Amino acid sequence: MNNLSFDRTNALCGIVFIGAGLFFVVQSLGLELGTAVRMGPGYFPLLLGGLLVLLGVVILVQSFRGEGEPIGHLAWRGMLFILPAPVFFGLTVRGLGFVPSLFITAFIACFASERMTPLGALILSTAVTIFSVAVFSYALGLPFERFGPWVRF
Repeated sequence: MNNLSFDRTNALCGIVFIGAGLFFVVQSLGLELGTAVRMGPGYFPLLLGGLLVLLGVVILVQSFRGEGEPIGHLAWRGMLFILPAPVFFGLTVRGLGFVPSLFITAFIACFASERMTPLGALILSTAVTIFSVAVFSYALGLPFERFGPWVRF
C-alpha cells in the first residue's frame, strides 16, 4: 500500500483560509447582496469570502501531494510591528491627519526588519509619505485632510 505524504503547513494554511472565508461568507449573508451592477453591502464580502474558501480548498488539496517543510519559528518581531501599524493609522488619521498618521505608521512598520536602522526608518517613512501624498492627494485628488485638528495650532 502506498504511504500518503502530507504537508502539514499547507494543510493548516488551507484550513485557516477556509475558516476565514466561511466566516465572511456567513457574515455577508445577513446583509443585502444586490447585483453585480448595483452591489449591496454584502456583495463584496461574499465574493471575497468565496474566493478565500476556494483558495483554501486548493491549498488543502495540494497539501496531500507531498511532504512539506516543518513549520519554523514565528516572526514575533514582524507581528509586533506590522499588526499594530494599520490599527494606529485607523485610530489617528482623523485626528492627526493623513501625513503624520502615515509617517508614524510607516515608521512603526519599518522596525519589523531586524536590519532596519532608525535613520533608514526615517528615510523610508519620509519617502513613503511623500509618495503617498503625491499619489492620493495630488494625482488622484482624494479629499482628505493632510493635517488634522490634533496638530493644528
